[in-house]
Amino acid sequence: MGGLAAVPGRGRKPDPIKSKSKNTNVPEFSNITDIDPPAYMDGLEFAPMIWRSIVPELLENELLKITDMHNVEVFCMAYDNYRECQKEIVLHGITLTTEGGSTIKNPALTALNEAVRQMATFGSLLGLDPSSRQRLTGVGNKEQTNPFAGVLNM
Repeated sequence: MGGLAAVPGRGRKPDPIKSKSKNTNVPEFSNITDIDPPAYMDGLEFAPMIWRSIVPELLENELLKITDMHNVEVFCMAYDNYRECQKEIVLHGITLTTEGGSTIKNPALTALNEAVRQMATFGSLLGLDPSSRQRLTGVGNKEQTNPFAGVLNM
């Protein structure tokens, strides 16, 4: 089966800059100019803090649309959970002693691991890591260093 992907979703991802120019039916979502953290985050320590640090950066780089706000919320809540779990682990350690005297893994470690996964997933969707940021912005400053590249242009 040459040329066909055996697993759906495989293959080269389309370049967002190029695909926009080809397809005139690409939806344009509303830009956001400023947005405060949701009211439900008021009682939390870390979620509003990370909101106030990443949202202005995303807005400045014009990477945030109204349809992205749920991703921002999930990322901020995952960050809050991550920090709360870290505090719990520092306070009680990585193991706990049960009433029966046995030692168990601190459940905060499992919650921490899940929060880190959510942060990685939703942070990537927002362009908060270098590779996804390059994918979203389409900026690549790679110079050709292949000495045989000139042969192909003959």
